[in-house]
Amino acid sequence: MKLSIIVAVSRNHVIGKDNQLIWRLSADLKRFKALTTGHTIIMGRKTFDSIGKPLPNRTSVIITRQPDYKQEGCIVVHSFQEALDFVKDQEKAFVIGGGSIYEEAIGKADELFLTLVHHEFDGDTFFPEIKKEEWESVARKDCLPDDKNEYPYSFIDYKRK
Repeated sequence: MKLSIIVAVSRNHVIGKDNQLIWRLSADLKRFKALTTGHTIIMGRKTFDSIGKPLPNRTSVIITRQPDYKQEGCIVVHSFQEALDFVKDQEKAFVIGGGSIYEEAIGKADELFLTLVHHEFDGDTFFPEIKKEEWESVARKDCLPDDKNEYPYSFIDYKRK
């Protein structure tokens, strides 16, 4: 099983504030959909709450500490390891957040699909440092703002060294 992380992060490592995305980049949302459709997505409960519903054509695994938590149409587990056990026989699974789930996943992931938003934001949720000795950039596409994307951004794909 290949474990992948997908994330949009600002220059100062912010990924969110008040359990919400801070920016809207149409191109990033399209990339997210294209990469994750047909796969299992692993997320924390707060990330699921911010999305509000299971995403179509994906299996949603929600990690929560709440013992009685249930969510129709989703798999509920109580640790990151339980989520990994659920996806162990799959070809690929994506970790989609939030901050504490990324912290657990970054040491175990095989690849990282990063959207770097070239702007600094005030936030309360952060992505861990990408250590250059552990990760190799294998693809990059730089994009300028347009009518659907307010900020300049780059799609950067990493593989574990």
